Amino acid sequence: MSRRGWVLFAIMTVLWGIPYLLMRVAVRQLDPGVLVLGRTGPAALLLAPLVIGRGHARLIRAHLGWIAAFGAAEFGVPWYLMATAERHITSSLTSLLVCAVPLFSVLAQRIRRTEERVTPRRLAGLAVGALGVALLVGLSLHGGSLEWIALMLIVCVGYTIGPIILATKLQGVPGVAVVATATALVAVAWTPWSVAHWPTHVDAQTWWSMAVLALLCTAGAFVVFYELVATIGSTRSVVVTYANTALAVVLGIAFLREPLTLGIILGFPLVLVGSVVATSGANRSLDAVLTRDADVAVNQ
Repeated sequence: MSRRGWVLFAIMTVLWGIPYLLMRVAVRQLDPGVLVLGRTGPAALLLAPLVIGRGHARLIRAHLGWIAAFGAAEFGVPWYLMATAERHITSSLTSLLVCAVPLFSVLAQRIRRTEERVTPRRLAGLAVGALGVALLVGLSLHGGSLEWIALMLIVCVGYTIGPIILATKLQGVPGVAVVATATALVAVAWTPWSVAHWPTHVDAQTWWSMAVLALLCTAGAFVVFYELVATIGSTRSVVVTYANTALAVVLGIAFLREPLTLGIILGFPLVLVGSVVATSGANRSLDAVLTRDADVAVNQ
């Protein structure tokens, strides 16, 4: 990988590694729905000039329904559920459970019959990854945490559906147009709820957390990620999921005094190994679609 690729990879590790810590801080004072609006609204406003300047309005109108579906699957529902879960479980566990997304993706490919067969190697990867998730969940259960872990598994489903929509229904729409429009639609959808649940007091730490989440971890991160995919390809870019998870765990332990549990020690390596093995030899046509979409997004 080139020096440029490593720099982009490092930036993405930080931008998608710190949100779990920031969400944990923000939901102490903010309703999860308010947090969703706080992330998506400013991000949409920041990206809007790029979309307008590049003349993507016609493409957006033609694909508005699928962009809305992508926004719901990738932002609107998962971010609300994740923020809700972070009120009850640690940011470390939250980030680790998101590592199950590649496993969900392989299962989705089989359900959609996008590949001819699942090799024994990939089946073994699924089994190892599933065991890792089971250890994470089973060894982290305590007083009523099961329902919040279940919410995170729904988040994983949303994160699985979102890329499928991108790859199959939004191939010709530049990534910046998709993200800008999706975040705008999600912000509009969550506005009535947020008005009704707006807090009476928000301290500076919460405001800073919201600002970083919206401007850097949402708007900035997706722009950088498309650049990363265009530089090193979509398959290798997926590895950033594991790097930012490791960072999230370290930050949770260092700044939030979250425990390094037996579930993390035993489960995370298994999820990591299982996901890498299960997703190896991924569908090349899908990889080409994602890479082509990224090329369009960053070059227009």
